[in-house]
Amino acid sequence: MHTLSPWQANGLLFLAALIWGSAFVPQAWGAVDVAPFLFTGLRFALGTLVVAPLAWWEWRQRSVAQKAAGPGHLLPVAGLGFLIFAGVVMQQIGIGQTSVTNAGVLTALYVPLTPLLAWALLRHRPAWRVWPAALACVVGTWLLAGGGSLSIARGDWWIMGSSLFWALHVLLVGRVSRHSSGPFVLSLVQFAVCAVASLSVAAVAEPWVLDKLVKSAASIAYTGFVSVGLGYTLQVLGQRHANASHAAIILFSETLFAALFGAMLMGDRLNAAGLAGCGLILASIVLVQIRPKPL
Repeated sequence: MHTLSPWQANGLLFLAALIWGSAFVPQAWGAVDVAPFLFTGLRFALGTLVVAPLAWWEWRQRSVAQKAAGPGHLLPVAGLGFLIFAGVVMQQIGIGQTSVTNAGVLTALYVPLTPLLAWALLRHRPAWRVWPAALACVVGTWLLAGGGSLSIARGDWWIMGSSLFWALHVLLVGRVSRHSSGPFVLSLVQFAVCAVASLSVAAVAEPWVLDKLVKSAASIAYTGFVSVGLGYTLQVLGQRHANASHAAIILFSETLFAALFGAMLMGDRLNAAGLAGCGLILASIVLVQIRPKPL
């Protein structure tokens, strides 16, 4: 596959963040009527359908070139699917039990967690600019939420738990994708694993109410076709050629986009602290693009 420049890879990640930010509102709407495992399973099943034709074409092309990976290469990809499954379900449960403000702030934990895990697990010491950028993301999100104090509710613990799985996924997806059969096959496998795991739990533990599913059909369709099918695939494509710590900060701009779409679709308005938070998040994204010239 064509090698992307760092700017092109980061552009794909920025577009993925834009898509995820736009999906935050319909995801919150869906949490009102549909149980978390069922909602997650249906949207990832739709995402699987979106990427299936591309994955089939990619597999055929690589098979002809005798570069198709065997089952052993798909095992790490399946592991990525379980990381998404854990992260998405915990986030969906949390969104239903806490405020949108707390959810946005606490999701920020995966930004500093990613370089810490890269250092602890992979012995990759992040560049100096990653640390102030990660701190700026956390502070910016706190300002975006209004700069007030947070009271920890039950849903907040779910959100904080999900941040660990998001950090692990961001850390590992680029590493796994560079050794897999290709980005579309990787996306297909991890989507399918998440869908099967979620629907299996939903089949035995959650109610399936047709009226509520119909009511939430638009939310499920958008978060499935666009957020999963397109957004996560762009993440895989971008992270094949991007540093994991940098990617975490760029992807975190989804919080900024979520606030913007919340203002457009739900009537939310940003105060001065919120605007300052947006500025800090944007500054952190610019900071990780800086590459000092070698001496």
